[in-house]
Amino acid sequence: MSADEPQTASETTRVGVLSTHNSKETKAILNAVRMLGHEPVWIRNENVTSWIEDGTVHLSPRVDVLVNRMLFTKSDHQLEDLQLAALYEETTPVVNSPRAVTNTLHKYRAGAKLAAAGLPVPDAYFGRSPRTFEEWPEYLSANAAHKHTIGTNGQRMSVVSPTDPIGPKIDDEQSFVQEFLEDSDSRPSDVRVYVVGGKIVGAMRRHAPEGDWRTNVALGGEVEGVTNELGEKPRQIAKEATAVLGLDLAGVDLMPVDGEWFVLEVNATAGFKGLFSATGVSAAPHIARLAIDRVGGRVARSRVVELESTLADSVPDCKPPLVQEDGDDGTLGYTSRIRINGRDGAGQAVAKSDTGAKRTSIDTDLAGRIGAGPLVGTTQVRSGTGNGTETRPLVDVDLCLNGRWRTVTASITDRTEMTYPVLLGRDVLEAYTLDISKTVEE
Repeated sequence: MSADEPQTASETTRVGVLSTHNSKETKAILNAVRMLGHEPVWIRNENVTSWIEDGTVHLSPRVDVLVNRMLFTKSDHQLEDLQLAALYEETTPVVNSPRAVTNTLHKYRAGAKLAAAGLPVPDAYFGRSPRTFEEWPEYLSANAAHKHTIGTNGQRMSVVSPTDPIGPKIDDEQSFVQEFLEDSDSRPSDVRVYVVGGKIVGAMRRHAPEGDWRTNVALGGEVEGVTNELGEKPRQIAKEATAVLGLDLAGVDLMPVDGEWFVLEVNATAGFKGLFSATGVSAAPHIARLAIDRVGGRVARSRVVELESTLADSVPDCKPPLVQEDGDDGTLGYTSRIRINGRDGAGQAVAKSDTGAKRTSIDTDLAGRIGAGPLVGTTQVRSGTGNGTETRPLVDVDLCLNGRWRTVTASITDRTEMTYPVLLGRDVLEAYTLDISKTVEE
């Protein structure tokens, strides 16, 4: 059978995409699998289970190959999420294996691994105590970028000079300093190269927003396609960086300085909305094809080329249905009446639904009345005024919505100026259909 001959039903490959979020990229990959004639399976918290019976490990949903799209850098439970991917890897081929992704999570370690392989990276310094960290100017004589060792989207990064007093942590998370590279352009920029299966799918130049030096699209950076203009040297560096870290696909950030290219970062779950906007090429069908090829499935090559011109990001039919219980129609309104339990008490409140909030938050006074606690951590939340962030404590509370109980790790904040003492974020809303026409008054 030639590469362009159609797939028969018996040869259909079940391609799982492990993704607990609702990104356009996840949807596009799943839709691409379907349009390439295979069966997509969206693996999420709502449908994944495993059991050991008579010495045999079972997983559901069962798939032939798995695409790992977990956003570990944004996860509150990185180790738990990594183990879920690793559990599948015990029996299933995985595109971007957990081990490979782990190589990229810690930015300094990733840089060290690339440097050891002979790839060009900026000079950097890492220390874990205030005393050792303050020695960084002995190793980096000029300005440096002070950034989290683990994180994404350029949040809380800053440019520091050797005389600036900085410590080993940013917002209680480990940090490092990296040589601050500057190109010849008046407006800071870098190049994101998207590598899939050892091939360049596309490349874009990312320009920093006015008055900023960070080029992240999530922070307002502008993009332009440079795939055709990209020379052989940066292409080779991007492919080698992906291979050194053991990745099947990656977004590799490069920057030219005085004719020499440097690897700034390698992102295992890089988004490609910006790439599509800049180049008109979607990475989704290429990722789907890579997964199908991994287990010997058939793909019409011409169909991949045809599909790459569209970012098909509609909700796929394979999205797991919401699990409903008696009395729960799976719908929440703009406002909902809830019950909330803490460690020392319980209460009722009217909660507002907000899909723009990542996490559920509760008012300080309500948290005190129910004895919410103990503290399980902190989180950084973008401030409502300006571009800064605020640190909020995190506590576990039990919420009852539509007669259905669940434990939620919520942030505590002063909501006395707000109408509702509880804000339901995406951590809760992802399990429901939202009907903003419904309110508790009805």
